[in-house]
Amino acid sequence: MTRGKSMNALMKHLRNKHSIEISGSRNKRDLMNMGYFHGFKGYRFIGQPNNIIPLKDFDELVAIYKFDAQLKGLLYPHIMFTETALKNYTLNTLIANNSADFEHIFTHMLIDYKAENVGNSKYRDKMKKRLELKNKILSGIAYNYADGKDVIKHYLHNNKQVPLWAIFEVINMGEFGFPLQCLDLSNRIRIAEDLGIHTTSHNQNGRIPEDIIFLIKELRNAVAHNGVVFDCRFKKTNPPSRLTEYLQSETTINNIAFNNIIDYFIIMIVLLKKLNVSKKEMRKILKDLEAYSENLRTLIPVPIHTTIMGSDFRRKMQNLRDYI
Repeated sequence: MTRGKSMNALMKHLRNKHSIEISGSRNKRDLMNMGYFHGFKGYRFIGQPNNIIPLKDFDELVAIYKFDAQLKGLLYPHIMFTETALKNYTLNTLIANNSADFEHIFTHMLIDYKAENVGNSKYRDKMKKRLELKNKILSGIAYNYADGKDVIKHYLHNNKQVPLWAIFEVINMGEFGFPLQCLDLSNRIRIAEDLGIHTTSHNQNGRIPEDIIFLIKELRNAVAHNGVVFDCRFKKTNPPSRLTEYLQSETTINNIAFNNIIDYFIIMIVLLKKLNVSKKEMRKILKDLEAYSENLRTLIPVPIHTTIMGSDFRRKMQNLRDYI
């Protein structure tokens, strides 16, 4: 049987095993509030578990933990706002003066596979994604019906098809990306144009909206479920080059690779600007981010701060201000 350690024993373990200076009631309270596994284990490295942060004082780890919480608090309302807005822009494009029934949309608009020659590898891949999408939607309807969601029960109890807007109401951001992926070219371009992000040089096939959704859904999930965000460890895949090229062209900011959190603020500011959020509100986001970063810099060694924020953090911040 594995025996657990008391908080005092864990503090002793940090001193003896990890050479971390930790003592007193304040440090004990911080460790208790953070948790040993969520706090110390989760925040002692950058990116990969083998990339240990060379911290000597427990207060430095607490500073990183609190900085991470500040980032999530800053990002959360804006991610939720953009998720809702992107869904509504898509709905407006697809169902205005048209049937809102999902089956109609599925039959007449989610037909990207028709752009390929019948039976070739791209055709099969797109057809597979389309069929998987239908399964996801039907499973989502069943799950939310069983969960008692009124918006789903209303249509099923009245023997009506569930409209697309009701489906968008209950699916998460990751699932929302799949319908866009299966849309035909003309409707993809219409959505991109309505959002003001269609360009002939970087978005000829109208796929920038889905690229954005698949990218920020990983951040959204980390923020919503209290995951670690300061080092972008939530990032699972590299975004397609068309997206980074578009963002760099739109903002004139170079080296956008989404390895540092500032790059996620770049894409967030671009979205907020396209959604006509006020300059004052966007500047407030950057002001808060800069304040949080500067406070962290005073509490941890400067090289560690540079590793976390990126050596080009200040340049990108100024470029973002100019973009706004």
